[in-house]
Amino acid sequence: MATEPEVGSEVRGLAPEGEAESTAQGDPAATDPAGRDRGTARDVLEALRGSVPDHLLLTDPTQLATYECDGLAAYRVTPALVVLADTAEHVTATVRACAEHRVPFVARGSGTGLSGGALPHAEGVLVVTSRLRTLHEVRRADQRAVVDPGVINLQVSKAANPQGYYFAPDPSSQQICSIGGNVAENSGGAHCLKYGFTSGHVLALDLVTPTGEQVSIGTEAPDAPGYDLVGAFVGSEGTLGVATRAVVRLTRLPEEVRTVLAGFASTDQAGAATSAIIAAGIVPAAIEIMDALAIEAAEKAVSCGYPAGAGAVLVVELDGAAAEVGHEYAAVEQICRQEGCFEFRMATDAAERAEIWKGRKSAFAAVGRISPDYIVQDGVVPRTSLPAVLRRMGEISAEKGLRVANVFHAGDGNLHPLVLFDASEEGATERAEEVSGLILDLCIEHGGSITGEHGVGSDKARYMPRMFTDDDLDTMQMVRCAFDPDGIANPGKIYPTPRLCGERPRIRQGAHPLTGDGVEVF
Repeated sequence: MATEPEVGSEVRGLAPEGEAESTAQGDPAATDPAGRDRGTARDVLEALRGSVPDHLLLTDPTQLATYECDGLAAYRVTPALVVLADTAEHVTATVRACAEHRVPFVARGSGTGLSGGALPHAEGVLVVTSRLRTLHEVRRADQRAVVDPGVINLQVSKAANPQGYYFAPDPSSQQICSIGGNVAENSGGAHCLKYGFTSGHVLALDLVTPTGEQVSIGTEAPDAPGYDLVGAFVGSEGTLGVATRAVVRLTRLPEEVRTVLAGFASTDQAGAATSAIIAAGIVPAAIEIMDALAIEAAEKAVSCGYPAGAGAVLVVELDGAAAEVGHEYAAVEQICRQEGCFEFRMATDAAERAEIWKGRKSAFAAVGRISPDYIVQDGVVPRTSLPAVLRRMGEISAEKGLRVANVFHAGDGNLHPLVLFDASEEGATERAEEVSGLILDLCIEHGGSITGEHGVGSDKARYMPRMFTDDDLDTMQMVRCAFDPDGIANPGKIYPTPRLCGERPRIRQGAHPLTGDGVEVF
C-alpha cells in the first residue's frame, strides 16, 4: 500500500525535527529500482563539460534558487544542477549523462504549471527547455506548425493568424506557457470544450527518452498504425522523456465570433443556464462561470466592469459560420433570460471581446488582491453535478472558516476553486490544505476526477489512491517503467511513492551535493 506524504511538512520545507533528508545508504532515493547506487549531480556535471557550455550549467545557489518551484510556489526544492539547454543536443547529452549515472532529472519549460509537475529533485538535474524557441514552420497547406518545446503557446497563433489559422489549446497562461509544458501537462483552456485538449492537436514529437535515446514518435498522416505513443506521451508530466520538437495541428480561424456576458444572481442560475445551452444542442467554443468572490477579485485587479451586484457571471463564446453563430446567439440570449439573467451583453469587436475575457483570464492572479495566500485547485465533475458540488463547497467553506472563490469551465464541469487563507495565521495553511483535499474528495464522490487540466504533479500524487486501486496504479507504473526502467525521469510525480520506479520529492538539507568532492560551486 502506498504511503501518503505528510501534508505541510516536506512540501513546504518544514521537515520534522530530527528527520532531515539524506542520501545515506539505506535511503531508497540513493539507489535505483534494481538496488544499484545512484551517481550524483557532480558526475553529470563532469560528463557535460565540453558538450554543454559552462555558462549554461548553473550551480550557484542564488541562480539555482530561481528554479526551486514552478507556478505552485508552495512546493520548493532547490535542484543540484540546472542545465539551460540551447539545443536538442544539450537535452540529449544531459539526459544521457543522467541515465549513465542514474541521476534523477526533471524537465521544465516556462515554469507556469500549477501542480508542481516541474518541481526539481534535490539531488537531481533540472533540464530547462525555455531557450529552445524556434518556430520552424507554419504550413497553411496542411494546417501544421513545427515548433521547439520552448515556443510560447500564443506565439504559435500569432504566427499562424496571417494565414487564417491558430493553435486552439489556450490555457490562461498562454502568453507565457510553452508548448513543451502544454505537451507534458496535456493543457486545455477555456476553449477545450469545443476544440479539446493539447492531445488532440499534437501529431508527432521528437523526444529524448529517459535512457538518453533520441526518437521520433507519431506521424503527420492521420490514423497511423500501431500503439498511440504520442497519446501516451502527451500528459505524462515529464515521466516518459523530454520533448525537443513538436508537430502541431492548426485550426482554421472561424468566420465569426460572438462573446456574451450574462449576469445572474447566483451560481445556481448560471449553472442552470449552462446546462440548458448544452441541452439545446449548442456547443459553445467556451462557457465559463465566475462567482461573486472571483468577480470581486477581478474587479480590483483589472476593473473588468462586470455586472454590478452579480452573484455569478457567465461568459459564453460562440464561433463558426456566421449564420450558425447568429442562430446560436439568439438561442443563448433566450435561455439566459429564461434562467433569470438580469444583464446580457455582447462584444461587437475584438476589443470588447478582450475586455470581457480580461476579468476571466486574470482571475487566478487577481485573487491575490483579496487574500495574502491562496491555493488554486483543479478538479472535474459531471456538468449535471455542478449545482450540488458548488453548494457542498459552500458548506465546507463555512465549516472551515475559509473563503473559496470559484472560477470554472462550466461546459465540461472543470472546477478551479481558489481556497483563500492567510499563512501568517496559525493553522490556516493546514486548514486550507484540508479544504483543498475535501474539494477533491467531493469531485471523486460525484464521479469526477482530481484533475481536469493542471495535472497531478507533486501536489495530488497522494490523492491518486482515492481514485485508483493498487492494481490500477501498478499497471500505470508498468507503462512508466517501460520508458524509464531506472526511475530517473521526474521521480515523485503523479504516483504516490515509493512504488516500483517512483521516489518521493525531497527537500535537501545540509551541504550542496556538488560540494565535498573538490568541485567549485560558483
